[in-house]
Order: sequence, then C-alpha cells, then structure tokens
Amino acid sequence: MAKEEYTITVYTENQIGLLNRIAIIFSRRKINVESLNTSPSEVPGIHRFTIVIHEMEDIVRKLVRQIEKQVEVLKAYYNTSDEIVWQELALYKVPTSEITEKVKVERLLRQYGAKAVVIRKDYTVFETTGHREETDGLVKVLEPYGLIEFVRSARVAIIKGSRGFHEKLKEFESMAEGPELVENEFLAHQEEVFDI
Repeated sequence: MAKEEYTITVYTENQIGLLNRIAIIFSRRKINVESLNTSPSEVPGIHRFTIVIHEMEDIVRKLVRQIEKQVEVLKAYYNTSDEIVWQELALYKVPTSEITEKVKVERLLRQYGAKAVVIRKDYTVFETTGHREETDGLVKVLEPYGLIEFVRSARVAIIKGSRGFHEKLKEFESMAEGPELVENEFLAHQEEVFDI
C-alpha cells in the first residue's frame, strides 16, 4: 500500500490547548503535517481544522479515530484530493521596476490569474489562488524577474459529498434527544436517603 495525500477535516469546540493535543497525536506517530489551517465553521462556536498529510489509508483511519477521542472534537473526516474542492492562497513580492518594464511578465501574471494587492515604488505584491502546482508554477515564472519573497497559505477545503456539518449536527442533536430518559432508580433512592 502506497502513501497518498489525505485531507483531514476536524470539527471542534474552540478550546485552548486542543491544537497542541492534536499535534501530539501526529508527532507520536511520526507523521509530518504538510498543511494546517484552523478557522471558524458554518456553525457558530464550532471551529474547523483542515490538515494535509501524506500517509497510508489504514494509518489515516486510525489517526482520525484517535483525534475523535478528544473531548472537544465533535467529528473528524478524511478525504482524498478527488473527494474535496480545495484551494491555497499565495503571495509573491517582486521589484516594481522589473514588472512595469516588461509586457511579458504582465501576460504571465494574467495567465496565472494573479492580481496586484500592493504596489509600491520599490516592490509589488501579487496574489493568486489555486492548487500547489499552480502556485509553484508562478514562483518559477517570477524567479528570473527578481522574486523577493513568496508565501503560501494552508489548504482550505470543502468535502464534495457532504451536506455540511450543520446538518450533521442537527442529526446528532435529534439522536441525543431520542427516547425519553429513564430515571436512575439508584440515584433516586440516594436522593431520598441523603435528602439531596
């Protein structure tokens, strides 16, 4: 079985220390995290972690089960790249003098869907979104023109086949309400004895 790229999506309560506990799960198993993004989700008060790793599926399955054992974790999923829609944001800083004098650079930037977000006398910052191959491709294009700096964000992803976590949360709540609770006879007796 070969290693493959997986995106793990974790829905959690927003608690201090949770990121550290999740990181420990990866480090104990000696799994390198390629990308990590944490953000609010569509449900108020619920955060979403998006973690990208290269690993074998059986290991990823065990890892997700381990993550779900954390008290604040509501649900965790893992998906291949074909099962998600994903993007990364990239910023490129280049000398302004290099790009204003060359029509070819402007054409290349348009080809990659890049747009200027900051233009100063000494440098210009461009932004683009896409898959890693696309953002890396623009790095190679800009290097001959004096690329000063490059940074790429972590992956953001949406699961294609998902109805959304908000719907799943409603299902969990209805299951929790489920059948009427039966009173614990032992506790009722203890309350009488101790007058609680």
